[in-house]
Amino acid sequence: MPPHTTDATGRPVGTDPAAPPQGPVRRVLTVTGVVQGVGFRPFVHALASRLGLAGEVANTSAGVVIDVEGPDRTVAEFVRLLRSEAPPLAEIATVRCASAPPAGTRGFTIRPSQPGAGRTMVPPDAATCAACLAELADPTDRRHRHPFISCTHCGPRFTVTTALPYDRPATTMAGFPLCRECEREYRDPADRRFHAQPVACWACGPVLRLTGDGTSTEGSPALATARRMLAAGAIVAVKGVGGYHLVCAAAHREAVRELRRRKARGDKPFAVMAPDVATAARLGRVGPAEEALLTGRARPIVLLRRTDPGGALAPEVCPGSPDVGVLLPYTPVHRLLFGLPGDPPGPGVLVVTSANRSGEPLVTDDGEAFERLAGLADAWLWHDRPIAVPCDDSVVRARPDGEPMILRRSRGFAPARIELPLDLRPVLAVGGDLKNALCLAEGRSAWLSGHIGDLGELSTQRSFERAERHLRTLTGVEPQLLAADRHPGYASARWARRNAGERPVARVQHHHAHVAAAMAEHGLDGSAPVIGVAFDGTGYGEDGAVWGGEVLLADYAGHRRFAHLAYVPLPGGDTAVREPWRMALAHLRAAGLPWAEHLPCTAARPPELRRLLARQLERGLNCPPTSSMGRLFDAVSSLAGVCHDAGFEAQAAIELEAAAVRAVDAGGYAFALRPGPDGLLLDPAPVLRACAEDVRAGAGAPVVAARFHRAVAAVVLTVCREARRRTRTGTVALTGGVFTNALLDHWTAELLAGDGFTVLRHRAVPPGDGGLALGQALVAARTA
Repeated sequence: MPPHTTDATGRPVGTDPAAPPQGPVRRVLTVTGVVQGVGFRPFVHALASRLGLAGEVANTSAGVVIDVEGPDRTVAEFVRLLRSEAPPLAEIATVRCASAPPAGTRGFTIRPSQPGAGRTMVPPDAATCAACLAELADPTDRRHRHPFISCTHCGPRFTVTTALPYDRPATTMAGFPLCRECEREYRDPADRRFHAQPVACWACGPVLRLTGDGTSTEGSPALATARRMLAAGAIVAVKGVGGYHLVCAAAHREAVRELRRRKARGDKPFAVMAPDVATAARLGRVGPAEEALLTGRARPIVLLRRTDPGGALAPEVCPGSPDVGVLLPYTPVHRLLFGLPGDPPGPGVLVVTSANRSGEPLVTDDGEAFERLAGLADAWLWHDRPIAVPCDDSVVRARPDGEPMILRRSRGFAPARIELPLDLRPVLAVGGDLKNALCLAEGRSAWLSGHIGDLGELSTQRSFERAERHLRTLTGVEPQLLAADRHPGYASARWARRNAGERPVARVQHHHAHVAAAMAEHGLDGSAPVIGVAFDGTGYGEDGAVWGGEVLLADYAGHRRFAHLAYVPLPGGDTAVREPWRMALAHLRAAGLPWAEHLPCTAARPPELRRLLARQLERGLNCPPTSSMGRLFDAVSSLAGVCHDAGFEAQAAIELEAAAVRAVDAGGYAFALRPGPDGLLLDPAPVLRACAEDVRAGAGAPVVAARFHRAVAAVVLTVCREARRRTRTGTVALTGGVFTNALLDHWTAELLAGDGFTVLRHRAVPPGDGGLALGQALVAARTA
């Protein structure tokens, strides 16, 4: 007799709910979601045993399948408790229930997994839990100081999984056979490590080694030596769960300077690792929302507004930034680097940065680490557990209302499922070329890869290909459609065309994708348009211009340009991005304002260079038009004397925000609005004129910066009011990389909400290009 479908209570469809149970019943449950690698089968075993039920549970390609038998009411209670008592790392998407004839099974067992991929996802990596940390510090525990301690509730998952179903042979722990004691724990239903796949100990686990400076040690001596080296000013390459980091003492000025020099990092801020929340609070402001992010399972880098560090940080750690990026230890190795009670003192705070040269992908392979990091690191603290997929640290900030803003979505978040408001056919969206992350989607589920990076280097493109294969393996999604940006030169779009075969490739406009991503994560089904405010640095426009200051009326099916920042020349293309003084002079010229000698942007370059730029602008040589709001921030940064040369992306805008937070009570400037051929034009000429006058009057960079931020927030409100008046649309999506600016994001949302708008801000994916692929997937599936 084949199984048949039941209702939500577990009763076969068509039966009388009031009828008394007729003896034992048998239910076959298929559970999907994040239910592998989270201790779900041990949980099911314990729950069934507690209720006195018989049967079995197994990982399969379709999900976790539970065959359970017992009294009708008890089985119904079992089904209810599956959701309410699920393990902390689990995320149940669906529970399908069928009935079958009772088989008279006795006892409950976990049976071997069935091979094959499916829709059951492994969870993101999780920080070491409190129970494991207690064992790590306990001299009487057999895992005292074990660098790879983990259990069913913590440790690596995504970065060690090579295939599904999730079992030890399908992870990079396959080469480490369990010792007798670990095998006993693994088989014991009452043990915390029952069926914990990465379980290991000193006798059977990976080996931690320190190599370099003529020394080679293992285990605890390796960690002790690494601590001494760090305290003395050395730079150590440390292998984490998703790749190597370069680590040095954050208070050691010479070490931080040397790390900057070796990485050719310029003034780009470093992230730091603090041993605990109390130390983090001495580096930046930690409120309840920040503390929750710092101590949660994901353990991302959290951007904190800087306070006086009291010597805990060298000035070279994050010069010019209003924030300091802080994370807490998330692996046993990190915890041990700070030392346990009784250890000699080591560094109080550590700089922790990706172990790569500028523009290169994260290093994960051990042989590659010794080769590529030669000259960057003084020593290597590494181990022999392979990394299945690179996964960089995530970056998050807490908004004033406590909501998170994810700036880089990677370790701790990838590949967590994002629920979609629409059913999609299988689609692969390849994202953009900057801050790349790709997206696979099918049905009402989407999965984003970890942060891949900028696709300018061949090595990063290869990382993209590996990430695509890995995510496809884990999700089982075989895309029927590909989605890519419209930019003709993007490496991601070229890859999509080369690999499409017979499948269509949908080309999605950059800013439309940004708006669609915001709509998707807020559950909008696209039946009504939104006002999409998409401000960023660069996006390929439909007229061939460089867009970036866009207000769109959009749904998933299409978009219309309602307003945009007035075009100005982008002299030298990418050169103007690296040299904000060029944008300042280009904007002044477009506004009809003189290049007065007293202006910092004019004084920043000698007369002969300014004459060359003037001729370039007059003749229009390599001066594509741009509506980029990001480039306007660059221009004002140089005009105010904050930043004339950018050594890393968005440096000028970041430093302008840092200046603005010192004068937040300043008033605002005002844009002009005028009609244009394809919508309203946001004319910055009055803003630039007021900036120049304030500079001439000696108002100071903080005042100029704050007033400019106020002006941008105010013009967004004005344009959205006009869009609402014309269209009766009252929902606004704030998106694009410019809205990673915490001050602008807060002031703009505050003005809009105060005027009655519903404001959508990113929470699940970054506002910048790291969230682009999600929007591409929705638009492509709706329009292709």
